[in-house]
Amino acid sequence: MKHTDIYDVLKRPELLGQEVTVCGWVRTFRDSAAVAFLELADGTSFPRLQVVIDKNALKVDPECTKLGASVSVKGEVVKAFKGEGHELNAKEVTLLGKCPPEYPIQKKRTTLEFLRSIPHLRLRTNTFNAVFRVRSVAAQAVHRYFHEHRYYYVHTPIITASDCEGAGEMFRVTTQPYNAKYESEQDYYKNDFFGVKAGLSVSGQLEGEVAAMAFSKIYTFGPSFRAENSNTTRHVAEFWHIEPEVAFAELPDIIEIAEDMVKYLIRAVLDECPDEIAFFDSFVEKGLKDKLEHVASSDFAVCDYTDAISILQKADVKFQYPVDWGCDLQTEHEKYLTEVVFKRPVFVTNYPKEIKSFYMKQNPDGKTVAATDLLVPGIGEIIGCSEREANYDKLLAAMKARNMDISAYKQYLDLRLFGSVPHSGFGLGFDRFVMYVTGMENIRDVILFPRTVNNIM
Repeated sequence: MKHTDIYDVLKRPELLGQEVTVCGWVRTFRDSAAVAFLELADGTSFPRLQVVIDKNALKVDPECTKLGASVSVKGEVVKAFKGEGHELNAKEVTLLGKCPPEYPIQKKRTTLEFLRSIPHLRLRTNTFNAVFRVRSVAAQAVHRYFHEHRYYYVHTPIITASDCEGAGEMFRVTTQPYNAKYESEQDYYKNDFFGVKAGLSVSGQLEGEVAAMAFSKIYTFGPSFRAENSNTTRHVAEFWHIEPEVAFAELPDIIEIAEDMVKYLIRAVLDECPDEIAFFDSFVEKGLKDKLEHVASSDFAVCDYTDAISILQKADVKFQYPVDWGCDLQTEHEKYLTEVVFKRPVFVTNYPKEIKSFYMKQNPDGKTVAATDLLVPGIGEIIGCSEREANYDKLLAAMKARNMDISAYKQYLDLRLFGSVPHSGFGLGFDRFVMYVTGMENIRDVILFPRTVNNIM
């Protein structure tokens, strides 16, 4: 039906005095003796539109005033009686869809835990409406950043036969019936759709490196899947991954790119979502706006892994997980470094090779690899980054040391035979980034339908 977006009614001064029709859902209703007020939302604007109803001039169906009901309203755009902006003097209110009293989103404080149980309705609340507005803006900014810097966008496969991380955490993809009986796993997969064992991709990196060897600068932005039996506020089975790969780039180069991109995305959110950030600053994380402004205008810290371990060992804090050289940093360690020591994002570099992936460039010391993680306050790691091993023999040795199936990575190894060059890349967990810029503490609250252990709602 022909109508005007609420965003335009609120923002466009040329509509003052004009008669328009808007459509939306009732978010609040206030009544008095002579005047009633509807607040409508249609999804085009975070601020709602106030509709003023003169009860002496207009009789309205009570069903139009119920929370959650959908209505169309014809009326005149006027200046708001209080504050800035516009409101609508109603001349006609038409019911589009009733909403029964058992509608679960009422005018009262509702826990995030409860809202996770109704993912199909929670977007109608202020909190989740704001979260997914920010998510959309940030996603657009990702593509804009790389396009402006002449990267090519490539679509890497979702179904693959190789595990990028070599950790065995892939979801299996099969067309075989569950009761199929075969003498061996090999026989089982021989009769499957692809004729070999296949799974959902944990990363587009390996295929991205292939494209980077032709285009120099590429990125992927899509879903990744990890069958981690982890029930934390930071892990889900399906998440979105930003993964650039850059030829002729060493570790310092890719660190510079990662920092620049993160600042660009933060600035885009601050510039394009002022109402949403103000809401989060008031109700979710006090001081969020100042924090983001500070990060966007400050240099990130860089700290060698060995130095980070020394700092943590000397800390006047009793950590749950012991700190020794060779350990993988836990969330509590990451938060201490970012929130207490550096008070800003920090790149931790040169990790022990035993705790990092096979494809990372080995440093001359024989103990560490040219890898870095970007840690941010409140969240911990959001970026995993490394220079890739460009030497065929060293890469092959690393794969054999991990007992990997070499035949599954022949094409990847070929890249080191035919014009190999220094190259680097990183993976940014997009959902964790959204957590960071909104102040939300649980990754389930920044994903439309989060996939977690024992949950596929």
